[in-house]
Amino acid sequence: MTHIAVIGGSDAGISAALRAREFDPTADVTVIVADAYPNYSICGIPYYFTGEVSPWQSLAHRTHADLEATGMSLRLDTLATGIDVADRNLTVRDRLGREDVIGYDELVVGTGALPSHGGIAGLDRLGPDDGVHVIHSMGDTFALDEHLTSRDPQTAIIIGAGYVGLEMAEAFAARGIQVTQLQRGPEVLSTLDPELAALVRAELEDHDVLVYTDTTVHAVEKTTNGLTVHATQDGEPVTHTADLVLAVVGVHPNTTLLESAGATIGAGRAVVVDEQMRTGLPHVFAAGDGVITHHRLLGTTYLPLGTTAHKQGRIAGENALGGGARFAGSVGTQVVKVFELVAARTGLRDQDAAAAGFSPSTIGSVADDHKRYYPGAQPISIRITGDTTTGRLLGAQLVGRLGTETAKRVDTYATALHAGLTVEQISDLDLSYTPPLGSPWDAIQAATQAWSRAHALTPAGVPS
Repeated sequence: MTHIAVIGGSDAGISAALRAREFDPTADVTVIVADAYPNYSICGIPYYFTGEVSPWQSLAHRTHADLEATGMSLRLDTLATGIDVADRNLTVRDRLGREDVIGYDELVVGTGALPSHGGIAGLDRLGPDDGVHVIHSMGDTFALDEHLTSRDPQTAIIIGAGYVGLEMAEAFAARGIQVTQLQRGPEVLSTLDPELAALVRAELEDHDVLVYTDTTVHAVEKTTNGLTVHATQDGEPVTHTADLVLAVVGVHPNTTLLESAGATIGAGRAVVVDEQMRTGLPHVFAAGDGVITHHRLLGTTYLPLGTTAHKQGRIAGENALGGGARFAGSVGTQVVKVFELVAARTGLRDQDAAAAGFSPSTIGSVADDHKRYYPGAQPISIRITGDTTTGRLLGAQLVGRLGTETAKRVDTYATALHAGLTVEQISDLDLSYTPPLGSPWDAIQAATQAWSRAHALTPAGVPS
């Protein structure tokens, strides 16, 4: 019987354990979880705070009992502290400080990522008791929930306007909290071009969120008036004060365990793995937000996403038992709901494509989500990036109202990117049509046809 030890109880770790038990039901699988909440949806936390998901236990993809019913063994509140690669032993410590050694035949590491401080002074010493929060675990969730319940803050500052920052702005606003959002870049949601990100900013402001862009936060300080954030905006010093501060300025890979064991560090300071999730250390696999990402357009990069972690974990769990699965590669598909707006993207933007050696051009257009004569038609703003040399689709960005199926439409572009289609070939796709839901040429195709017209493509789909 093969004994597999899996470190990590989130997306990658649990996916690895489930696949291992599925691939070989005789395998002995032990999962080491640093807290008491295995397989909880961290992505769902903002919707717990809006009140749309309740109780918090609903965030569990599977209960403790569900997981153990698959045949895996869980060791909760247990921290992995060292890997002895030569003897295939894992040192762990429980919540009482007691150490133990777990032997393994194969090891899968899914330690994920940790919140970044972004160089902001004060974030390393101020915490939930002071009113300063991050939102990266169930423990963070409980700390923020207790603050909201016991102190009833009226104002909040969110540092960062990425995906989680925008979702939490909506969550706080839903609770009647006045939100100030500070973003370092020229627009919110820096993964979108400014032309589309401006639509997201307008949606925030329509819901009374105070948005400040081109604002670099330098420090957070606890004062008699509350929490004061010191920043520069357009080069001028500014301060903002609120009852609560939430910092969502990104993550960095949690590599300490593997790096100490001798693993190689690569893009984004993440652990290097091959497409089979092998680390190069004998009998040690890794997956999730702590490892590099194989990208179908960029090659090796670091792009931590929950969907990627699930796929990588599944591959690691199978290959740890002798399988031959390979990670087919990411195209960086993401989507977020901001109040009544949905923003999505996949692939590369113009500047990313140029840096990767392509010859990109990006064309924006607007198309209705369904036939205009049928009531309720709404516009979707779309930007298509294609290669002017080959005609290949390189990326797409979409912003539309909730209900326009923007999320599903970006999936069509993601599929086209995965398949390596040209922009022109998207018009060949046999997409569904009925007037209440679409058009004979779907908005997806209308946008790519606008790109083709702008570049005078030949019938073969390449530039003339």
